[in-house]
Amino acid sequence: MLSKLLIVAGGVLAFRTQMEEDVKKFSSANWKVGARVEESEELAIEFWLKHDKEDIRDFEKELLELSTPGSARYGKWLSPEEVVEKLSPSREAIDAVLDFVVNDLGASDVHVIKHKSVVKVKVPAGAVERALETRLFHHTHVKYTKVDIVRVVEPYSLPTRVARHVSVVGELVRFPRMRFADVTPVVNLTAPENAASEWSACGTRYSAYVNPSVLAERYGFTFPKRTYASGNSIAVAEFQDEYYDDTDLEDFSELCGLSETITVSTTVGGNSATRCSVGLEPCIESLLDIEYAGAIAGAIPLQVYYSSSYSLLDLASTLSDADDPPLVISVSYGDDEAEQTGSAFMEAVNTAFMKNGASGISIIFAAGDQGVWGREGLGTEYHPDFPAGSPYVTAVGGTDFVTKSTIGDETAWEDGGSGFSDEFDTASWQTDEVSAYLKTDDLPSSSFYNADGRGYPDLSALAGEVNPYLISYKDGTYGGVSGTSAASPVVAAIIAQINDARLSAGKSSLGFLNPMLYAAGESGGCFNDVTSGTTDGGYSGGFTAEEGWDAATGYGTIIYSKLEEFALSY
Repeated sequence: MLSKLLIVAGGVLAFRTQMEEDVKKFSSANWKVGARVEESEELAIEFWLKHDKEDIRDFEKELLELSTPGSARYGKWLSPEEVVEKLSPSREAIDAVLDFVVNDLGASDVHVIKHKSVVKVKVPAGAVERALETRLFHHTHVKYTKVDIVRVVEPYSLPTRVARHVSVVGELVRFPRMRFADVTPVVNLTAPENAASEWSACGTRYSAYVNPSVLAERYGFTFPKRTYASGNSIAVAEFQDEYYDDTDLEDFSELCGLSETITVSTTVGGNSATRCSVGLEPCIESLLDIEYAGAIAGAIPLQVYYSSSYSLLDLASTLSDADDPPLVISVSYGDDEAEQTGSAFMEAVNTAFMKNGASGISIIFAAGDQGVWGREGLGTEYHPDFPAGSPYVTAVGGTDFVTKSTIGDETAWEDGGSGFSDEFDTASWQTDEVSAYLKTDDLPSSSFYNADGRGYPDLSALAGEVNPYLISYKDGTYGGVSGTSAASPVVAAIIAQINDARLSAGKSSLGFLNPMLYAAGESGGCFNDVTSGTTDGGYSGGFTAEEGWDAATGYGTIIYSKLEEFALSY
């Protein structure tokens, strides 16, 4: 961190430290800078406290004991108090930050989350500018001009006595990637006459589109799911005006003949259903998540976690602070690691997700929809996704049916996010798989990727454009949507069903999934192996699907009966 010595009033010496010093850019082509904040505008900001590196390493060992099948402690997840006992900032650090936010920022609305690692405050913007020695401006999205966020336009700093305890102050720097659905209006496109009956489960007019019955036939989960075990739950995360409305959930449920109408049991963060009737965008992505997570999870209570600004830090802290957190959550948002503007941010998110996983929560992320080139596009190096490349989330890639409208073998979707992280090392539970894959013949030049990085995705589901997903949006308008943003809630709902089986058998939730998934992959028979297709993003290069785990589709797609059997054996 960069420090500077200042002479303040009265001649007193004060040291300050620039935060997130590897951040060099404070603008985005997709966001237009507007007016400077008003002095009195209230802002919600979070101070993420540092953890001792050795403590993090010890906690990771603890997490692996809890999440590795065969361990004596498998599934014995930690309470918030136990997480704090094993990994939390020092009392000195918490006190230093609290003293700063009260006496320097003048905050009266202060909250420390249960894990003791985040201090949340609401304060006037003018106080933030002065205390952090920066300037804040409104920014609007170039396409969706009603979306407004406040960001710094230059570095920010903290007094060194405070900065030594703080990793990042969120969200001041990052410009979120808006999640845009590529929805196509339904056309008179039907499956062949000899296609399986599941294709017509939502009506013959829509028989060329993936629906819940097609997914159930391919992956074998219980459908419809009419009961649930006490304590089970699933959630989807939505951001930035991605709301939902009951009208479209009812229309989709009725059209596809679901035994029960899809409903949301709890909304954390609010909802504005009327927005779903205006324009095309704001509800397409959220309705995709809810319609498919809800259809597959069935009776299992479905929650929606909503935040008006896209913030992984906010999501992680909200999960940590929840009295009744979901046992599995699907998040269909992400960015490139290179666009995350700093290691401190990614490491803070990574540690938070590690704590969530140790608490018994399965965190599932879409791997991305631009193949190996990511959202930055074609270049001299691949652009790995974040947080799909975090070792403490389960990354879901994408597939297509090999033969259109035929429920059978799958191939890698060319736009599925895939590859190796530049930020995080190969995870311990995947070293054998990564090593074996890197010995295969059909690999791109090693100059394009970090062969020592965490490999992803971990597994996949249908996501491509050969047969798009059917959704209801804007008061019963039907359209087709593709992307790993469809695959992620499907996988999350399948995991929720396996959680149901475990809870019914008196066992715990699956929690942090990856060691279990890789153990299941090694055992054989739990996944439909995908052995064709390359994630070149429509350009060139990319990773090709091979036998076993690969950096295109992970272990492939779930065979429900086998994965449930494996999960119940521990």
